[in-house]
Amino acid sequence: QVQLVESGGGLVQAGGSLRLSCAASGSIFSINFMGWYRQAPGKQRELVAVITSGGSTNYVDSVKGRFTVSRDNAKNTTYLQMNNLKPEDTAVYYCGADWRGGNRSWGQGTQVTVSS
Repeated sequence: QVQLVESGGGLVQAGGSLRLSCAASGSIFSINFMGWYRQAPGKQRELVAVITSGGSTNYVDSVKGRFTVSRDNAKNTTYLQMNNLKPEDTAVYYCGADWRGGNRSWGQGTQVTVSS
């Protein structure tokens, strides 16, 4: 099993920055990749950024050049640095871990609100 705890959301003005953190515990060596997802009211949850166990990253087009996913292996923590935030980035952000056996664990979610 993999457990995830998120932190770092909040309220920020457009153009501002936030950094989200996702601390993993449990069977962390079984994690294949970590993803950051978001869900806005009335919309489906979407994958925003992913980082694989090998360190490769990928982003949805709407955040490319503004968001950066990274990790600190010593702290078992994955980060999402969000710069130049826009009102349309407002959502609940979740980290997710895909691990051995086709399993996925979720963090509790953190609210990000960007005011115009």
